[in-house]
Amino acid sequence: MKEIQMAEITAASVKELRERTGAGMMDCKKALAENNGEMEASIDWLRAKGLAAAAKKAGRTAAEGLVGVVVEGTRGAAVEVNSETDFVAKNEIFQDFVRNVAKLVLTTGTDVETLAGAAYPEGGTVQEKLTDNIAKIGENQSLRRAAIMEVSQGAVVSYVHNQVAPGLGKIGVLVALESAASADTLTQLGKQIAMHVAAAHPQALSAEELSAELVERERGIAMEKAKESGKPQNIIEKMVEGGLAKFRKDNALLSQLFVMDNKTPVADVVASAAKDAGSPITLKGFVRFQLGEGIEKKESDFAAEVAAAAGTNKAEPVA
Repeated sequence: MKEIQMAEITAASVKELRERTGAGMMDCKKALAENNGEMEASIDWLRAKGLAAAAKKAGRTAAEGLVGVVVEGTRGAAVEVNSETDFVAKNEIFQDFVRNVAKLVLTTGTDVETLAGAAYPEGGTVQEKLTDNIAKIGENQSLRRAAIMEVSQGAVVSYVHNQVAPGLGKIGVLVALESAASADTLTQLGKQIAMHVAAAHPQALSAEELSAELVERERGIAMEKAKESGKPQNIIEKMVEGGLAKFRKDNALLSQLFVMDNKTPVADVVASAAKDAGSPITLKGFVRFQLGEGIEKKESDFAAEVAAAAGTNKAEPVA
């Protein structure tokens, strides 16, 4: 049975695992063999063995397209539209579509099906326009997700990393600040926090808001690491709880160390800005869309495509 599993492991899957974890080739091959080729399970296996960096697991993505963000008044929206290649992201027709859809999210809401059926500014529906774009550009495209941030008083501030056009890029961030402070103060603070969110990739606003599933997954990894130490069970339990405490701190925005100085918790940065402004400031929430995040996409190359067209094996298995 082990030989069958090994035969299904391709060079492409080993390459993807190496890129996502930073682990060595042989370790990646072993991880995939031990986990029936399952990518996420292999990542956890490598982390449990201390062979992968946790921060890298979501750092490399394969899907293309654009993330678009827009802010109007005290509301902001983000949308992700995927395509097959990065060439489409440079197409003005595609860029206009993403920009218009981001604006529509503010009126239609975040449900993708509702958004697809909404009236498009140039006529027809969003889905009809998307279908027309597919025909014109010659490449499949799809609406993936949308989000809204809003405050009753204050500011929603946007930031785009790897921007290809105003409001469009690879990573889009929205930060919501509830406050009576001046617009200039909130814009400056919001921009800095949005840049931090883009770089530090927090999983939730606070430790309490981290998903139970995410915490339990991390608990399992921490337990496997601790067991390998050979220490008594009571010590293992303390090691696990210590690891989880650090995980919560490192993955909640308010407790993360601000990337601008790498020493001040974000919560303290907000408190300091509020003190200087003479008005309370509440970091209400954030949205971070990274293009293709969580999407598994098979890699291909010209040689593989030619081999496939010739009827030969497209991907050589890793022995």
